[in-house]
Parts: sequence; C-alpha cells; structure tokens
Amino acid sequence: MNKRTLLATTLATLALGVTFAAAPLAHAADQTLRVGIMSGEDEDVWRVVAANAAKHGLKVKVTTFADYTQPNEALSEHDLDANSFQHKPYLDAQVKARGYKIVPVGFTYVQPIGLYSHKVKSVADLPQNATVAVPNDPSNEGRSLLLLQALGLITLRADVGLLPTARDIAKNPKNLRIRELDAGIVGRSIDDVDAAVINTDWAVKAGIKIPQDRIAQEKVPGNPYRNFIAVNEKDANAPWVHTLVESYQQANVATEILSVYHGATLPAWKDAPQQ
Repeated sequence: MNKRTLLATTLATLALGVTFAAAPLAHAADQTLRVGIMSGEDEDVWRVVAANAAKHGLKVKVTTFADYTQPNEALSEHDLDANSFQHKPYLDAQVKARGYKIVPVGFTYVQPIGLYSHKVKSVADLPQNATVAVPNDPSNEGRSLLLLQALGLITLRADVGLLPTARDIAKNPKNLRIRELDAGIVGRSIDDVDAAVINTDWAVKAGIKIPQDRIAQEKVPGNPYRNFIAVNEKDANAPWVHTLVESYQQANVATEILSVYHGATLPAWKDAPQQ
C-alpha cells in the first residue's frame, strides 16, 4: 500500500468514527509475556506491539495458532499469559461451553465480515436454491446469518440474539442452502458454492480479493464483533496488562493494521462500546 492509499484509508477510517492516537506507555518491570495470536497478518501487527512493549520493560513472546479453538484453551491452561484473536460473542460462547474464566482487557480491531462470491456480482444476482457457505462455530455462524438477514436474504426467528443457527431461519424466499464449514475452510471453498460468508482474516489467507470479490459486508458503526486482548480473570488487574494494552493501542500499530490488511481491518479502540 503506498502512502497516498494508506492516507486515504486512514481518513476513511476516521470518517467511520474509528479514531486512534498515541497514548503514553506505562513502564513495566522487566518480564516476558506469552501471547497467543492467529498466524498470518497479525504476526506483522504484533511485531510492532512487541517493539512498543520492549521500550517499557515488557518482552512479548508470540505463539501462533492455525484455528480459533486453541488460543483460549492454551490461555486457560496457563500456557499463555494473554491472547488476541477473538470478539465478545465468540468468547461468550466459549465461556458457556467450556467454563473458561477469561476476560477482555482492551480492544484491538474490527474485521467486518463479508459475503464473497466468484459466481455473482451482487446480492440480487444470487439464484434460487443458491448454496451459501458459513463458518460453523456458534458466534461466526450467528454473525453470518445476521448478515444474510440484514441483506434481506433470510428472516430469522425473533429474539435469537447474536447466536442464531440455521434452524432459526423462519423465512427463506430464495431457498438458500446453508452449508456449514470450519471457518478456515470456508474461504477455500468459495469456488464450490454460490457465495460464502468469510471472516476477513480467513479471506486474506485464502487469497480472496478484497474488496473485488466482496458483494456485501456488515456495518461497522455499533459493531459488536470488535476483537480484543484477553487474559485469565485473575490477571485482569495485573500491572503488565495495562502496559500490554497500551503497547497495542498506539498510532504505529493502527498504521500497521491498515497496511497489512489493506484497509479491510480497522483499529477499534477509541469508539468501541464499554465491556
């Protein structure tokens, strides 16, 4: 991304109300933190975070994962001190299913989930009986179905909250066939379906062109799917948490996010709703 494109993306981000500014960093006693993230573009982002933290006595050792189920398990087992990969609906579902005592401590970014296709150019072009792939984990399937509802493709039962499933579809005028797949496989299956709802990070990993292949995406203002740094509940007030979060919530990290994700992922720590 050249400087002109990056500046334009940054201004667009500000127009959406996602602002960021350099914050003063607290100094931490020299120590090493183990942080779990998803492999890929986030590794570049966390190199900047680690450099920020190192200036204030905090060494960040990153561990990468290939799927969403592992980082919370590793954190709960104290193989990690923190992780950074998830949003609140996902954590809520994990806590309910597995009893984790994990809490969010600072927002990172938002990745608006999108509907992508190699077969049609618009939502209106989706044919009758079209097959639409969605992630099969509870929070991202729910997020996908809510997007399809917002696009007028389906109607969900009332009061389904953020975790509807395909069984909650009340009206389906195009008789869409919902195909539930692992989040990491949805993007690679785009040529086998009419359209797919894909998380931004997995879309990038699958080589999908953003925004060229995207025919719709969820709204950003008021988005409940903002990612954050999470820690075990007992560590929530530890001094290093404050330093780690501030090391992330810096202007140079925001710039890196916009660059490595080509504007498809937006810094989200200023206008985000309180936990």
